Amino acid sequence: MALFRLVIVIASLVAIVCRTVSAAPELLRPGPEPQWVTPVVEGPRLSYGTFHSGVAGTEVSYHVYVPEAYDRQTERRFPVLYYLHGHRGGLDGFAFLAHHFDGGIRSGAIPPMLAVFPNGMYEGMWCDWKSGKGPIETVVISELIPHIDATYRTMASREGRMIEGYSMGGYGAARLGFKYPELFGGVSILAGGPLQHVLEEFPPRVSPQTRARVMRHVYGNDIEYFKTLSPWELAQSNAAALSEGTLIRVQIGEQDEMLDVTRQFVAHLTGLCIPHSFEIVPGVGHQPGRFLQIQAGNDDYWAFYREALAP
Repeated sequence: MALFRLVIVIASLVAIVCRTVSAAPELLRPGPEPQWVTPVVEGPRLSYGTFHSGVAGTEVSYHVYVPEAYDRQTERRFPVLYYLHGHRGGLDGFAFLAHHFDGGIRSGAIPPMLAVFPNGMYEGMWCDWKSGKGPIETVVISELIPHIDATYRTMASREGRMIEGYSMGGYGAARLGFKYPELFGGVSILAGGPLQHVLEEFPPRVSPQTRARVMRHVYGNDIEYFKTLSPWELAQSNAAALSEGTLIRVQIGEQDEMLDVTRQFVAHLTGLCIPHSFEIVPGVGHQPGRFLQIQAGNDDYWAFYREALAP
């Protein structure tokens, strides 16, 4: 019966991928000026919200998936997953992700939870820009999380909160999860990058123009600033705290061009005695939709959420 439910989840995900690609909203644009408000994305039980940010001095948007159980069990508080999107703003993937988690909940693979999709800009790197123009990290940590806890019936503690992301979002999940272990009980790094300590190489799909733009707009062309913000450095500085109950996983496709760098990062975690799991997913490259379709049929993949968000 469990296998049958997982097959249904996979079939549903394939269908939503096709619909999402054909109905993708307008993407954000790269540039030195942050875009704090995104277009609305429609998806299963997916809502759009904004709040006024004192840090950014403007309205900031986000999307949130709310499970059906939230409407029925009005006295219950629910765990929260903060899912950080990748390069280009992630808008074309929110509906797919909402369906992905909804399928996991409906199949019984994971408990009902909220999934929050913050706005990390086109290529904002989930950090505070050196220029001061894009305080994305501060907005998420100091304003969005309290806003979600005040707006929804959440389990407002690290035991009921985890962070996850793919690609640039995996880098962000590692950054924020490692920097704020008091806030997140689980950290899930999916095909994350850049995870290296010294930013000497970018994957082939990242053009020289993109590399130069990110280094200029986000890091102010300051490699030392990049190093200070890197998950590599944060793991080292917070190794003791991360070893005390933070559930960490690293996953990447076996054909992903960042596999070698990810292996080095995992070896770094091992050298720091930080407990973690590492999985290489067969038959997939740097393809978030395909990656999650494969993992939807893997109970070990869902088990991480069950453990990280256990009531």
